[in-house]
Amino acid sequence: MKTVVAVYTAMAIGLMNDIKQLVAEEIPDCRLINIADDCLIQDVIKAGGPTVGVTRRLLAYYHAAEDAGADVILNTCSSIGEVADIGKKCAKVPLVKIDDAMALKGVQMGDRVGVIATLPTTLGPTVRLVQRKADEIGKKVVVVEGLAKGAFEALMSGKADEHDALILQTAKAIAAQVDVIVLAQGSMAKMQDKLAEATGKPVLSSPKLGVQEVRDILLKGVAK
Repeated sequence: MKTVVAVYTAMAIGLMNDIKQLVAEEIPDCRLINIADDCLIQDVIKAGGPTVGVTRRLLAYYHAAEDAGADVILNTCSSIGEVADIGKKCAKVPLVKIDDAMALKGVQMGDRVGVIATLPTTLGPTVRLVQRKADEIGKKVVVVEGLAKGAFEALMSGKADEHDALILQTAKAIAAQVDVIVLAQGSMAKMQDKLAEATGKPVLSSPKLGVQEVRDILLKGVAK
């Protein structure tokens, strides 16, 4: 039985449940282990990005994942995706960034890619990721940024409806400027269909695509 270790920067119960269900569907013969630091994302937000301390903690979690027997590590947070790039170079097993596959699919689908996030610390890294994926396939894209201001705070305050409304508002605001929309945070995946219907644009979210990338690595026998 293969082991996947998912690393979280908060106690994201909704996302954890989504990942658990997706792993059960896509990789049924798999042991899933969660490693979560319930205040790491708050430290990232406070500092405006990953600090040296945050980076060291994350690298330690990746090593802990290896010690737990991980065949593949799944990094679930887009705000620290660039730290995960460092982790890829250090880890002895494949490390998958949850949003890599989404970003690649986004640039393959359109020349104008909208990125929606609820935090500036997530928006910047995701925009850079989309641009890197476009460079990798030799394509020029225009990235349109959509920051749903106040949505993260609403979610943290238990105001899920307000969170969703602000994301919808942001999607409608950028829809005319883009060919495809990508959702920077896995926690926004529940909005995917609703946003597509409201904007008339294809909308991509990261959890399913990220888990499918993990599945493909395991099936190809890349993981040790």
